[in-house]
Amino acid sequence: MPRYDQDRLGIIFRASPRQADVMIVAGTLTNKMAPAMRQVYDQMPDPKWVISMGSCANGGGYYHYSYSVVRGCDRIVPVDIYVPGCPPTAEALLYGIFKLQKKMRRSKTMRMWYRK
Repeated sequence: MPRYDQDRLGIIFRASPRQADVMIVAGTLTNKMAPAMRQVYDQMPDPKWVISMGSCANGGGYYHYSYSVVRGCDRIVPVDIYVPGCPPTAEALLYGIFKLQKKMRRSKTMRMWYRK
């Protein structure tokens, strides 16, 4: 059994944004890719959550001062959880997912979604 098994945590990967409720942003976000990422975010059904993983997604990373880099994906989409690191460890990503699950449980929109 793998040490970092997402299935046992209730995490199922989906191929389409229309079936997903969590987006994980990893890597440097360029100005050219920003509209595409916003479009994918807009295609996700409500409630939707975003995890920013790594220093490149959090603040531009090594290429922060480049003219073609967005300095953090939170300028394009609202981010719920930031996972630090370059690259972030598997433990840090799982900790971020646990924090997001805790935030989902506390959220009023999540409770209202189950009532529909």
